[in-house]
Amino acid sequence: MKREKFEAPIAVELTAEVIARAKTFANAVARTIDYRDSNQRNVEKIKFDHFISKLGEEAAKHVFENRNALVEGPDYNIYEAKQKTWQSDLIVNGHHVAVKTQTKSNARKYGLSWTFQQSEIRKDPILKNPEAWVCFVECDEANNYKCTVYPPARIKDLNFQPPRLQHLIGKKQVVYASDLKKKLR
Repeated sequence: MKREKFEAPIAVELTAEVIARAKTFANAVARTIDYRDSNQRNVEKIKFDHFISKLGEEAAKHVFENRNALVEGPDYNIYEAKQKTWQSDLIVNGHHVAVKTQTKSNARKYGLSWTFQQSEIRKDPILKNPEAWVCFVECDEANNYKCTVYPPARIKDLNFQPPRLQHLIGKKQVVYASDLKKKLR
C-alpha cells in the first residue's frame, strides 16, 4: 500500500455522525475528570474541551486514512480516574501519535497555539519522550467544526514557550503555529 507524505496543513469537514459521537463522549467523560490543579472547575468548559479534542482526533484520523495510513483510534471508552492510562490518541502505521486541538475563537484571542500540561501535579506524558509524535489541529467551532490538521512533528523538534496567560505559567507549555509554519517552509 502506497503511503502519501503529509507536509502541509489540510482542511477537514467532519460528518454529523462524528460530531454527535464526540459530543456524547464529552458529556460522559466530564464526570471522570479532575482538573483542580489547573484551576478548572467549570464542567461545561471541561465538556467542551473534551468535545473539541475528540473532533481534532477524528480530523487527524481522517487525514491519515486518506493518505492510506492504518489508523487505530480515537478511543471512545470512558475510564474512571484510576483506570486512565493517558495512551496516545491515535496509532498511525504502528506509531503512537498525540493530537492537540485548539478552537479558532481561542486562536483569535491567544494566537494559534496548543498547550501541554506541565505542572508539578500533572504533566503530559508525551513530554517525557522526545521521539514521540504529535499532530496539531485547529477547529472552527463557528463553521460546523471544520478542522485544519497540521503535519505531525516529534516532541524534540518543537519550540515550547511559556503561555501568554500569566495564571498558566508554570502549569502549561505552548507550541505556537507560527513556529510550525517556519518548519513547513
